Amino acid sequence: MPTIKTGLENLIDTPPDLITDQRLGLLCNPASVDSKLQHARHVIHDLVGERLTALYAPQHGFYAEKQDNMIESAHRSDPTLGLPIFSLYGDTRIPTEEMLAPIDILLVDLQDVGTRVYTFIYTLSYCMEACARLDKKVIVLDRPNPIGGVLIEGNCLGSEYRSFVGRYPIPMRHGLTIGEIARLFNEDFGIGCDLSVIPMLGWSRAMRFEETGLPWVAPSPNLPTPRSVLVYPGQVIWEGTNVSEGRGTTQPFELFGAPYLDPEAVLEQMTAADLEGVVLRPVEFEPTAQKWAGHRCRGFQLHVSDPAAYRPYRTSLRLLQIIGALYPNDFRWKQPPYEYEYEKRPIDLILGDRQLRRMLGEGVSFADLEKRWASGLSAYRRQIEKIQIYPPD
Repeated sequence: MPTIKTGLENLIDTPPDLITDQRLGLLCNPASVDSKLQHARHVIHDLVGERLTALYAPQHGFYAEKQDNMIESAHRSDPTLGLPIFSLYGDTRIPTEEMLAPIDILLVDLQDVGTRVYTFIYTLSYCMEACARLDKKVIVLDRPNPIGGVLIEGNCLGSEYRSFVGRYPIPMRHGLTIGEIARLFNEDFGIGCDLSVIPMLGWSRAMRFEETGLPWVAPSPNLPTPRSVLVYPGQVIWEGTNVSEGRGTTQPFELFGAPYLDPEAVLEQMTAADLEGVVLRPVEFEPTAQKWAGHRCRGFQLHVSDPAAYRPYRTSLRLLQIIGALYPNDFRWKQPPYEYEYEKRPIDLILGDRQLRRMLGEGVSFADLEKRWASGLSAYRRQIEKIQIYPPD
């Protein structure tokens, strides 16, 4: 049995008076399920009937069928309920007045993955801004941060690198649930919409997803398991390079590599501190799609041996630094576009700081890098204290 109750199940068990006689919309995708794997749109429809009037889908589509970035989804109709599904990753990423016209309240039930660059939280932010303009309420049905809510890691986003993979100055591993991050956006970053969060019951900040007792449904095609989510805050940086992040394999983000890599040469440069909490197992793989499709790549699979000690962002940045130094004639930065940014380098958008790319290339130590972003992290920790729904363990 699940050890926690999600915001969705809390809503169904104890419907708030504020949804009475209101037309409801639902922002959701395949991971929006209850503990019995029933989809949110069905259990909410069972609760309110015809007052559920519209559905909304984030990046990757309503069924998470779109594999890659900047692959848009069209509006469509739900085949089971007949409701309109408005794509928020198509002609626009910002809901229009016409899209929100059928509803009075927007329910949001999305599984976030605890990483700054994951676009669902920015779809949420755009919806909150639109609802603030149009005087509509937003209710977030909270879900676990699958990598836990204790550890926070990385530099905070620089304002000059705001994009759809980073709108606000938060660290790469932000340590919040989607309900908490909605409160942060609303209260500290000036959205100011009429926001409520229906919390989980029984969740604690130290929990990883496997400890919740909830079923895992992939929120996007390349995060198939909680293991892939655990490494994602670091492994996502390969999207800004010509190193394969494992897309086109059965273990995206857990696998990474390129034809020009020598795993043993990379390992020789790693220290014990670089490998804390993780084992890098040398592998070969051949992607069927994406980078290096049909080519034999040499690299690693990441096996997390101690999630409490593992620092995904630090580990992957150190690997990036080593690979860039070992293979200057082969390693390349990916060129724009990336998530609708046509001028800035993708790696700078992902890292949120052009100087970080430069310092990695100059071989700056991680002690110095972490000192550089320590004050920003300390300020962020103080900032989120007042919006946290679940107290520290």
